[in-house]
Amino acid sequence: MRFSYTSLLAIAYAGSLASAANDDFNYYRRHQQQRLQNAAVIAQQQASLGAQKDYQYHTKKTAPYFIDSWPDVNFDAGEMYSGNVPIDESDPSRSLFFVFTPSEKPTKTLTIWLNGGPGCSSMVGFFQENGNILWQPGTYHATRNPYAWSKYTNVLWVEHPVGVGFSVGKVHARDELSISQDFIGFFKNFEKLFGIENYKIYVTGESYAGRYVPYISAAMLDQKDKQYFDLSGNVIYDPCIGEFLRVGQEIPTFDFVMANRDILNLNDTFIAQLEQEHINCGYRDYIDKYMQFPPPEHQPDRGVYGYKKCDVFDKYYEAAYTVNPCFNIYHITDYCPDLGDVMGNAKGISNVEFYFNRQDVKKALHAPLDVKWRECGGPVFKGRGGPEDESDQSPDPIQGVLPQVIEATNRVLVSNADWDGLLLTNGTLLSIQNMTWNGKLGFQSPPMKDFVVNLKDKQYGTGVQGIMGRQHYERGLLWVETFQAGHEQPQYQPRAALEHLRWMLELDEDS
Repeated sequence: MRFSYTSLLAIAYAGSLASAANDDFNYYRRHQQQRLQNAAVIAQQQASLGAQKDYQYHTKKTAPYFIDSWPDVNFDAGEMYSGNVPIDESDPSRSLFFVFTPSEKPTKTLTIWLNGGPGCSSMVGFFQENGNILWQPGTYHATRNPYAWSKYTNVLWVEHPVGVGFSVGKVHARDELSISQDFIGFFKNFEKLFGIENYKIYVTGESYAGRYVPYISAAMLDQKDKQYFDLSGNVIYDPCIGEFLRVGQEIPTFDFVMANRDILNLNDTFIAQLEQEHINCGYRDYIDKYMQFPPPEHQPDRGVYGYKKCDVFDKYYEAAYTVNPCFNIYHITDYCPDLGDVMGNAKGISNVEFYFNRQDVKKALHAPLDVKWRECGGPVFKGRGGPEDESDQSPDPIQGVLPQVIEATNRVLVSNADWDGLLLTNGTLLSIQNMTWNGKLGFQSPPMKDFVVNLKDKQYGTGVQGIMGRQHYERGLLWVETFQAGHEQPQYQPRAALEHLRWMLELDEDS
C-alpha cells in the first residue's frame, strides 16, 4: 500500500493529536484530583478553627437563646443565638424567630437578612447562602461557610413576617406598613435583649424581600431614633421593587429567552411564536421606548393585565420545563436529577428529612416544638388581591419607600443574577428607570462598568475570579448584574455577594 506525503503527514498529525489529547485528559484528571485535595485540606483547616470562647453577647439575659450545638453539624460553628422574641412584650402570643451570629471581630454594625416568598423562611439564607453553616443541596453533611457574612458584621436572620417558619401569632396584616411595624417592635426588643445600642443598621434580603427591605428601612428612618434605628444601607437581590408581574417578568421574557437560548434549548417554532406574541402584546415597543438612559418619562400604570391574551412568561416556563423536567427557574442551568435537600425543596421526590422540622433541631434552637416548620408557607397577609396579586396592598417600593431610603443613606445596592429565570435583570432595570430619586428619573447613563471580584477562593484553592458582572452607580444607588448566578446569589456566587456586602458596609480593601 502506498501513502502520499500528505497522507503520512495526516497520520503523523493525528497521532500527535491523540497523544496530546491523552496528555490533556490526564492533565484534567490530575487537576481535578488536585482541586479535590485542596478542598479537603481547606475544609480540614476550616474545621480546626473552632469558635472563640470569649463570647461577645453572652449574658444572663441572652443565655436562654445560646445555641450549645447544632445537630449533625460536626464542627464548632461559633457563638450563635436563636429563639423567639415578642413583637410587643405585652402580647407574647405574637413573636418572630431569629438566628443571630456575632461578627468575627467586634464591630458596631448589624446586618439583617430576610428571605422573600411571601412566606419563605430566612433559615434558607442562613443554611444555604450567607450563614456560618452550609448544608447545600446534594451534599451529605453540613460544612463551615468560608464566605459567611459574619466575617465583617454581626448578622441577624429573621423569619419575617408572622406566619413564616417558627414565627408565630395571628396573621392580621394587609400591607407592608403593618408587617414593618411588627418588625420594628421585634427588633427593638431584640436590641434591648442583646444590649445593642448606637449600631449602624443594614437591612438586606432577596426576592419578595425586595418589598420587605425598603418598607422596614423606611419605618426605621421614620422612628428618628439613631440609638436603635440608625439605618445605614441596603443590599437587595433579584428583588420585587416594581411591578414584577408585568415589568419584572412578562415584558423582558423574550429577550431573556434569546439571551439564554442555548441553555434552554427551545426550538425555532416555539421561539418564533414567542417572538410574535412579544411583538403583538407591545412588549418590544415598550422596551424600545422605556429602556433608555436617561428614560424619556414615567412608564404607564399597569392597567388591566390580561393573562389569557398575553402570557409570554408562563409559556417560556412551560416550554423550558417540558425540555428539562428538572428545570429550576431560580437557576436555569440546573438539570436532572433533582438533588436531595435538607431544606425540603427537592420538588417532592426526596426522602431527605427537613432539618428544621426535626425535634432535636427545634430543641437546640429554642424553637416552638409544636410548630411544623416549612421552607415556604403562609399565608402572611390577610385577604386577597393587591397590586401584585399577593394579598399585599402596599404600593411598589419604587413609588416611595425605596427612593426615601436611597436619599437618606446613599448606600443602596440592587443586584440581579443573569441565570435567574424568575425575576429578570431587564425587568429590574425597567423598574429603576421608572423611579425618581435624588431629583432625577432613572439612571442617566447605561450600566457599562465591569464588576470585579478580587477575593481569593477559600473552598477549592483557586485564584481570584476577576470580571463577574457589570455595574453602575448614580446618586446613592448601585446596580449590579452578577454573572453565573441564580436567584439566591450568596449561594451561587458567595464571593461576589461578599463584595456587595463590603461595599454596603463601606469597608476598604484591607478590611
